[in-house]
Amino acid sequence: MELTNSRKSPDGTRYWRQGSGSPVVLIHGVGLDATMWQSQIDVLAEQYEIIVYDMLGHGDSALPNENDGLDAYADQLALLLDHLGIKRVAVVGFSMGGLVARAFALSHPDRIAAMVVLSSVYDRDESQRAGVRQRIVQTHNQGPAANVDEALQRWFSRDFRQKHPNHIAAIRETVINNHPQGYYRSYALFGTQDNFGTEQLAAIRVPVLIATGELDTGSTPRMARTLAEQIPSAEVKILPGLLHMAPIEAPVAVNELIQSFFAKAYFHDSLEEAHQ
Repeated sequence: MELTNSRKSPDGTRYWRQGSGSPVVLIHGVGLDATMWQSQIDVLAEQYEIIVYDMLGHGDSALPNENDGLDAYADQLALLLDHLGIKRVAVVGFSMGGLVARAFALSHPDRIAAMVVLSSVYDRDESQRAGVRQRIVQTHNQGPAANVDEALQRWFSRDFRQKHPNHIAAIRETVINNHPQGYYRSYALFGTQDNFGTEQLAAIRVPVLIATGELDTGSTPRMARTLAEQIPSAEVKILPGLLHMAPIEAPVAVNELIQSFFAKAYFHDSLEEAHQ
């Protein structure tokens, strides 16, 4: 599916919505945009109202301010929901989107019904911190193209890269076309805020699923399990044989994971309750 007919909120967020039912928001990863969710939208929109949008500094949304933290990215989502007249949503956050989902759950707890944190970071070890610090410097000095080819090797299996060169080329193009300042500010948050809100995570009481690929070296199974230990309602799923970009490389497995979790965990607001 190609995303068409995008809209803009008053504060400059580009978004799409499709389907009907209880609302679900999908939040993309750093350097990407809402189009990464194409394989999820068609399937999930059969059961839910799906909302996808470009985070601050990505796609065709507004740039973050210089000193914005993750709370600003969470507030972007809250403002979008205000614009759409939606009170409460389930959220699926991928990679940096998982950090934004956590920030949203902490700063707007009355607006979240369930949360999936997919292929996201938590409590990096010192080796991982050193690697991401180096990439932040590269991004500052060289822009979005600085380490994209290295990233693609971490994100996708060799087999997928060989069999789907058009997919890889499209993702690469998305990353390098980011606004340099927007990308750098977002990447710096992604690289430094993995422990964001740790002291408050136990306050999250909605159903939570934390999942990652078995072979993901940046968002590891250890991270998923450690994060889940901080959230009383969280469960963990490890996707066998997968690296980072599971929604694109293994959409069937990811869609089934999300559908199964929401079927048992999502607070099914009626449309009258979910929409203002």
